[in-house]
Amino acid sequence: MIYRETGQFKTNYKADNSIFPILQDRIAIIFYLFVAFIVIPAFGSDFFINSMMIPFLIFALAAIGLNILTGFTGQISLGTGAFMGVGAYSCYKLVTIFPDTNVIFLIVISGFFSAAIGMVFGLPSLRIKGFYLVVTTLAAQFFLEWCFIRIEWLYNYNTSGAIEVPRREVFNVIVTGPEAAAVTQYLVVLSIVVAMTWIASNLIHGRIGRSWMMIRDMDIAAELMGVRPLYAKLSAFAVSSFYAGVAGAMMVFMWLGAAEVESFDVNHSFLILFMVIIGGLGSIKGSFLGAAFIWMLPVVLRAFPKALGLDVPVATVEHVNFMIIGGLIIFFLIIEPNGLARIWALLKQKLRVWPFPY
Repeated sequence: MIYRETGQFKTNYKADNSIFPILQDRIAIIFYLFVAFIVIPAFGSDFFINSMMIPFLIFALAAIGLNILTGFTGQISLGTGAFMGVGAYSCYKLVTIFPDTNVIFLIVISGFFSAAIGMVFGLPSLRIKGFYLVVTTLAAQFFLEWCFIRIEWLYNYNTSGAIEVPRREVFNVIVTGPEAAAVTQYLVVLSIVVAMTWIASNLIHGRIGRSWMMIRDMDIAAELMGVRPLYAKLSAFAVSSFYAGVAGAMMVFMWLGAAEVESFDVNHSFLILFMVIIGGLGSIKGSFLGAAFIWMLPVVLRAFPKALGLDVPVATVEHVNFMIIGGLIIFFLIIEPNGLARIWALLKQKLRVWPFPY
């Protein structure tokens, strides 16, 4: 009886097309932000923040980027891991060249380098689609991995071939490096993710987002209606790669502290794709749900047997995790292609009419 929109009238076009037209949704968003910005930093342990919240937010941002390309534009990609690597290596070089510049600013700027590379590899989408585009993005993944290994300038000729995050301060607060506090890094990551999620939502609900979805539904009809495929597809690749690049830079500078090329291999591309499929194609909310489910499922599977007093080998837990994720991918692709986001929307719809059946 609480989730009702009775009496919530729209008196103008702007209110009718708002992202959260129902008051309860706006209250829920404020509550989520309060928990994220106040409760978790105040009561969350360093282990919980480092191992759960920071990677969840980073992968959710990368999933939003892939969802923009695949879910909203219909261009399938298997190169998200490599584009994350471009952002990470770009940020590393920027920090080296401009050591006195705000590192948070450099993390955001590194996304533009990833966007430029994404546009280059997005050019084949103007002529090919489907399986052939998948092969093209997979080739981009392997080519960029080769660059991360062979071009020594990218990692400053380090003998280990790894990039190591230096200590950097912002307003006399240590933000990166081994001495940085987990809460500080979490708040930085959370602020960037919230801001970029708001930008992505506005893009999708605006003219650019409508052109993406028109290309996804029927590109020939969209072109006949005045949508330029060149602009729509390349802008989707650019925005998607930008988000992946920022996520990759944060993954190294705000979470791992150091990284090698294996941190951006094809397995990460598949992992983020699975997050999008399970969370829901064409849904920003689904990107967060998919990232939360896939990243936190192994932790739950490890903790549940221990809570029951059972000693389950780690390898068995890992196999069960793969079985559950694989089964859910098949289930969502066949039964509910819109993923967890659609299930959540159905539950909300039931609450809006409960206890009536219609």
